[in-house]
Amino acid sequence: VNETKQALVLQFGDPRKVVTEPGLQFKIPFIQDAVFLDSRLLNLDPQPEEMILSDQKRIIVDSFARYNIIDPLKFFQTVRNETNFSDRFGRILNASVRGVIAQYPLTALLSIERDTIMKIIESQVIMNESNFGIKILDVRIGRTDLTEQVANNVYQRMRSEREKEANLLRAEGQELSKEIVASAERQKTIIIAGAERTSSILRGEGDAQKNIILGDA
Repeated sequence: VNETKQALVLQFGDPRKVVTEPGLQFKIPFIQDAVFLDSRLLNLDPQPEEMILSDQKRIIVDSFARYNIIDPLKFFQTVRNETNFSDRFGRILNASVRGVIAQYPLTALLSIERDTIMKIIESQVIMNESNFGIKILDVRIGRTDLTEQVANNVYQRMRSEREKEANLLRAEGQELSKEIVASAERQKTIIIAGAERTSSILRGEGDAQKNIILGDA
């Protein structure tokens, strides 16, 4: 038995001995068989499932768990191998996730409330660990994706909101543009009027000087 394994010694299919420590062990040839189970941290990653939230939004949830086999005999008697365990316990994990997140809206999964939701899910999953001879070390929701229909609805709503905001900004810009143009026209009129007045004054003074010079001449 190497450092990454633990073993069950079976005699005609019946468990006779559990080996959890690495080292050299013995069994009776042809009568006894050894079944090896992993002693390392293992990954449980069931298929993503579509679930309904409390706000009736549908999302695709990809959850996973980390576990150790701590009771090889119980594990073998219950599921025989890791493949069967992944199938059975994966359904339990998805059912717990579905039952809990159905009580929350999408905004809760995207906020700090997510940690509280995960703790509730983990506590429900842990209740089943003793039935399989395992120890659950961590439960997480790896990814939450909107379904295609919901994603399209969200996209369209976001697009409408952005178009509304753009139209509002465009209207405000046009109003500001009109105010700037009107102010510029007023300043233009004032400047031209001032220039014409100054021009008339200078022209009058020039004519007066001209008349004086002509008179002297």
